[in-house]
Amino acid sequence: MHRRLHGRGALFDVEPAGLIPRIVGLRPYQHRAHPPEHPGELPFVVLTGARGLGKSAVLGELRDAYQGHTPVALADCAEAQFAAPPTERPAESWSPLGQLLLVVAEQLAEPVTGAGRITFPRLMSGLVAVAAGGWGDADSERIRREVERILLLNESGSWISGLAGRWAGKVAAKVVAAATGTGPLVSGAIEATLESVAEGFTSRRHQKASVWYRTYPNAGGHAQRGLILLSGHFRAGGTSREHAERYLVRALLADLAEAYAGVLPRMQRLGRPLVLIDNAQAGPGPGLLDAVLKDRADGIADQVAFVAGLRGDGRELLRNGVRRELAEVARHTEWAPDAAAPTSRALLVALPPLSPDDTLHLVAAPAVPQLPHAVHRLTGGNPLGTTVLAEAAAQHPDRAGTLADLLTAEVRLTEDGPAAPAYAQLLDRLVPEDRLDELTVLAAAHDYGSACALAEALLPDDFGPSGVRALQDLLAEEGMPVRYGQFVGDRFVRTLLLLRLHLRDGDHGDWRTVHETLIGFYTGDWPAGFRLHLHLALGETDQAVAHLRDTFLTVETPVWLRTLRFLASAPYFHAHDAEGRDSAGHGDRRAAVALGRTDARHPVPEGADPVLHLRVRRLLHALWYLTDPLVVPDARVGDRLRFELEQLSNLRPADNALLWQASRAWPAAALAGRPPQADGDDEDDDERNGVV
Repeated sequence: MHRRLHGRGALFDVEPAGLIPRIVGLRPYQHRAHPPEHPGELPFVVLTGARGLGKSAVLGELRDAYQGHTPVALADCAEAQFAAPPTERPAESWSPLGQLLLVVAEQLAEPVTGAGRITFPRLMSGLVAVAAGGWGDADSERIRREVERILLLNESGSWISGLAGRWAGKVAAKVVAAATGTGPLVSGAIEATLESVAEGFTSRRHQKASVWYRTYPNAGGHAQRGLILLSGHFRAGGTSREHAERYLVRALLADLAEAYAGVLPRMQRLGRPLVLIDNAQAGPGPGLLDAVLKDRADGIADQVAFVAGLRGDGRELLRNGVRRELAEVARHTEWAPDAAAPTSRALLVALPPLSPDDTLHLVAAPAVPQLPHAVHRLTGGNPLGTTVLAEAAAQHPDRAGTLADLLTAEVRLTEDGPAAPAYAQLLDRLVPEDRLDELTVLAAAHDYGSACALAEALLPDDFGPSGVRALQDLLAEEGMPVRYGQFVGDRFVRTLLLLRLHLRDGDHGDWRTVHETLIGFYTGDWPAGFRLHLHLALGETDQAVAHLRDTFLTVETPVWLRTLRFLASAPYFHAHDAEGRDSAGHGDRRAAVALGRTDARHPVPEGADPVLHLRVRRLLHALWYLTDPLVVPDARVGDRLRFELEQLSNLRPADNALLWQASRAWPAAALAGRPPQADGDDEDDDERNGVV
């Protein structure tokens, strides 16, 4: 298995066989058969998950693993070729799904080990009929080009290519001759086109393909009439087009079945043909899924192994799909469709994040042994983030001391690709491009209300509350986790967006404006912790230290610990001076404060207990530093965190156990790249359970 795909063995394993070898019936990278798990009806495998979880990487690896061994095709439904018809091609004679079928068939036609090219006479005839519906004002050269590409689907060997070109010329000539002047193509032109194609059906297989269209609804047993009806339904659009497209999908699958029919083809062809569909939620993806699943539910069988990548969880598109975690399909799928539900023919497999061990294998930085743990904590195991940061560390080993430096380093992800900051390249792939600016601002929000306040103050007037709701829905549809207390629930994506906000202008003016706007929102009855969290993000620490100091003996210890943890989760991207002003340096004062190196220069407020004040100050900075996702944790600061919590436990004898437990659990968690927890609490519960 390729090194990029750590943690995906359940899909690719050979002994014992993983999911894909069992579905395809062929071992990856080998021309060796494997008994298929589903010899009858097989599931349509759909890999689900948010952006960056490696769906595209898996599909690319599958293509490489099976190319040349069994017919395989890979198409990305989000590509521009599926968004709009080519220049001069009328919309009524083109659709994203029709284009997808042409692209897939062209790849499946390629010869493989032990067997020659597959021909697609049924699909070819249908696509010519569809294209003919748009030739009303076309010139002969355009018609010839369109026809030739389609007719090449019926090429069985390289020597036929010249014949296909000659047939294209004949078809174009008949169409042009059937047209009158420069007016629209008359109905006879379509008939002439289809007649010229039918004349080429000389072999038994081609004759069978011609007969196949006799069964088109209302064709009355006439193949030519069936094709004319198909063309008309396609041009009509709406549900009529969907009906025609479903028949075109059926034509592709029937041609593939024909290629495997008979004794000799079955002996020569090992494994099922493999069709890989990336971004199946976009463009032609839903139409293909619907057509295949409905036909299978109607008993129209095929033996094509479909594997798709779908952004999000697919609950709307595949409501009754059978759901499995990746580990659950490693040895068997336990899949059986519901006879009444077409979407139950889909097997949805959620791709999980990488484990810490997987990250350890991907990130190599001998000089910074804690870097893999830090990368896993920052990315949450996101494969794309892990890969990009590993590449940044390889290209800039001198910057591996902090993840902030790696994220801002210029990285070239491919040999001929552009060099750009790692965080920018990640955001290009992890968030919707047309919503990047809005998300950059709203990433600082904690909930819908604070997001609306930011939108009203800083985004265009036409965005408003409805824009905030729409963006929330979009993030949910794309599979981004929902996290209480954060408008952008994915910690990694939120960190990248906040970094972009911080770097958007040289003096960090946008950063300050966003946080000052939120401070204004969290007035009145809101707990002080919300405002103090925002002040910390601006580098202003004195108020937070005073609040924690003054409430230590007056509020319940669990609430105080949650408040401490919530305050320490404030983002930190650049150096500040002792007064919280932006500093031109790149140093991180938090570690120095935590280790007591600034105690002598720090004035203790009048009337405050100096021991408690300095202890709380050191504690806040230690936790703030250790839990920062952009920091490679320092064991010395971990020891200081343990010591300060331990000493505070002596001041609250009744709650000694809670503080003592935190003194052990929090440093260990931070150094291992996990969020701190105490007494069964979860970090996400801070705002739900209340902070002060």
